[in-house]
Amino acid sequence: MTADGDAEPCAGRAGQGLGDPGRPRDGSGPPPNGSGGPADGMGEVRPPSERLSYVNKTILAPMVRVGTLPMRLLALEFGADIVYTEELIDWKLLRSFRRVNDVLGTIDFVDETDGTIVFRTCALERKHVVLQIGTSDPERALKVGKLVENDVAALDINMGCPKEFSVKGGMGVALMANQEKAIQILRALVNGLKCPVTCKVRVLPDVDATVAVCRALAETGIAAIGVHGRTRDERPQHANRNHYIHAVADALNIPVIANGGSKEISCYKDISKFREESGCSSVMIARAAEWNVSIFRKEGLLPLDDVIKKYLVLSVDYDNNGSNTKYCVQNMLRELQETPRGKLFLEAQTLEQICTIWDLGSYCRERQLEFKAAGLLGRREICPQVLRQESSDQGNPAKKLKLQDENAVSDDVVTMKVAYLRSLFPTDLDLPKTRLLAWTRRERLGMPSYQTVQEGKLFQSVLTVNDKKYTSSMWEKNKRWAEQGAALVCLCSLGQVNLETLKADGSVL
Repeated sequence: MTADGDAEPCAGRAGQGLGDPGRPRDGSGPPPNGSGGPADGMGEVRPPSERLSYVNKTILAPMVRVGTLPMRLLALEFGADIVYTEELIDWKLLRSFRRVNDVLGTIDFVDETDGTIVFRTCALERKHVVLQIGTSDPERALKVGKLVENDVAALDINMGCPKEFSVKGGMGVALMANQEKAIQILRALVNGLKCPVTCKVRVLPDVDATVAVCRALAETGIAAIGVHGRTRDERPQHANRNHYIHAVADALNIPVIANGGSKEISCYKDISKFREESGCSSVMIARAAEWNVSIFRKEGLLPLDDVIKKYLVLSVDYDNNGSNTKYCVQNMLRELQETPRGKLFLEAQTLEQICTIWDLGSYCRERQLEFKAAGLLGRREICPQVLRQESSDQGNPAKKLKLQDENAVSDDVVTMKVAYLRSLFPTDLDLPKTRLLAWTRRERLGMPSYQTVQEGKLFQSVLTVNDKKYTSSMWEKNKRWAEQGAALVCLCSLGQVNLETLKADGSVL
């Protein structure tokens, strides 16, 4: 859900804007985040004088899948004062471990079950980033707060999401109907954390009831409250109830952040208008920023292509997930997806393929090779052994593989690191398993057999054809993909697929 109700110059080096691809390709010079070190200042306790202020701020709203690190940094570069993360559910953070990423200069919170980056942050945004969590339990919320409080500027509780998943879990807007629980959560955080605590709510159908609930929440000691001007049942096509937000701002003695005005925000001056109409000193922007994050520029919007290129460079520099990058660019393009370039974009799957459309393919590949040489643990390097070791280093018990370790395969197993990319195989007849089966039939060999093992949420398959075994050393996120990856290794070994082709399409880095 976007914060509007849908189902850094914080910039880098001196003389260069954030995300400038002009950094030396040999890895010399400062890291891409310009921090002067891997994660300078991260994890340190802030003195009270550095506590985040919510007075007279323009803010990037929390948006699921949009508010990841590249978008947050770009918003800061364009003029946002504060940036919110996407909503992260408490249990996802609680099953993660904290990693100092020396290659990227970031702090990563890594899901111990599959190596997914749950939350990535860096020193450039430390004084500006607010982590929003979804929770229905004070104890879990406080554990999350303790886990992240030295890496973020503040913590926010989502009390406005109307989606079924949140409501059924007692999170989001459900907390507006359970005022006692909401107060317990906020008090636990305010009393237990060193960083500021806030919450974000939706208006109720009645303005007086809205003011009463917000007043009760404010009395817990939170630093500010964000108010979205639509009810739980209203959507972007409905008018934002700015007068409700105004009533809340008049009643409270803490900063109130107005939200929900993107429908009327098409340029920077519209932000000031929304600020005035809502009676708030601070404004939070969601969809207008999702469409073109340069909405934060006082000088005016930049051409969309310029914004996309800046965003892609940041996505490369911070090794952002390809599917997440695609989702964000897709929301920028909107109706432009129907253009020839848009259709080409929709066919892209890897980050390099996306970057190639905007003439950044070589930059992406060179940076990825730099990261690999520097020892970056990207998606392709994640395997159970790595997760077991890192999780164990964080004090979590190590887990045992059910069958075999990646490097423990016997000498008769042909092993390659090949990623199965579904978009490269447009029909079922093109799938590696289908092609391999057809080949074995032509050669009058027995049917291929697959033995797949699972650890956590990762899968690896060993394929046997004509008494020879094949496997990909890249662990996949489901059984089907693991089997397709093993089949692809077999086809390549048999000369049915060209290795250079696999390198060109991104299956092999």
